[in-house]
Amino acid sequence: MLDHLELKSTDLDLAAAFYSKVLAPLGYALKVDEEIKKGFGDAHGLDFFVTAGGTSQKVHYAFAAPDRASVNACFEAGAGAPGGKQDRPPALAPAIHENYYAGYLRDPDGHLVEFVCQKAE
Repeated sequence: MLDHLELKSTDLDLAAAFYSKVLAPLGYALKVDEEIKKGFGDAHGLDFFVTAGGTSQKVHYAFAAPDRASVNACFEAGAGAPGGKQDRPPALAPAIHENYYAGYLRDPDGHLVEFVCQKAE
């Protein structure tokens, strides 16, 4: 389990705008808005941070979604998210397991951002 995740970005404001949009369907919001750090969280606390600096390299991370509709909503939010782009549309990945449903975006720094639901529906 992860307690929190911190990434570095070369354009902190753009990264904050991107994550504000794509994490909203999961109930996440920008909760720390400092010049060199942005922190996101939900009702349970803060666990995702982006800080100013050189781009973190070769990073892939996944946000758990409560259902497939939330995966779809996050992916669709990525279409209009500042600086980001859609990578792979949501789909089942039976090679991982029969209920693995994920969609992928690229953030402004090129990180592979996954939204996944592993529950049967």
